[in-house]
Amino acid sequence: MALVRQMAIAPLTSIASGMAEFYTPISSHETMLVRVPPQARDDLFVHHFQTDRLMAVRGEFVLVVLQNRRYHYVPLSDRHPAVLTIPPGLPHGAVSFSDEPCLVVNAVHRHGEPCDRDYRPMRPPFPYDLAAARRALAECCLVA
Repeated sequence: MALVRQMAIAPLTSIASGMAEFYTPISSHETMLVRVPPQARDDLFVHHFQTDRLMAVRGEFVLVVLQNRRYHYVPLSDRHPAVLTIPPGLPHGAVSFSDEPCLVVNAVHRHGEPCDRDYRPMRPPFPYDLAAARRALAECCLVA
């Protein structure tokens, strides 16, 4: 029986100290700053030997995750600090509806040496449902 790999999203907790607010640390082997361009419609990527932990630190976008032959639309916004965990083998891409870029921290956990296939885009097997992605983002931003 195969292990089912699933994404997970968790809100970040914080502690206020004076005027600063300190959020939950995210452990990683390396940390990348990723820029999602305005109005992005990104192809899918799949990483074979790494887990991505993504957090929007400026702006907002929707991560599209292909799981069980179905797209899941996961909004990430700097207004709602949360970490989305993408395990190895799960195709994912980005959609942005904003006119501003989004900056994302990716706390990468390595499970082996990176391979060239990890960064080669794949054409989505069927079109993204942009209306569903917009709804997911709107619902996220309505939550206070």
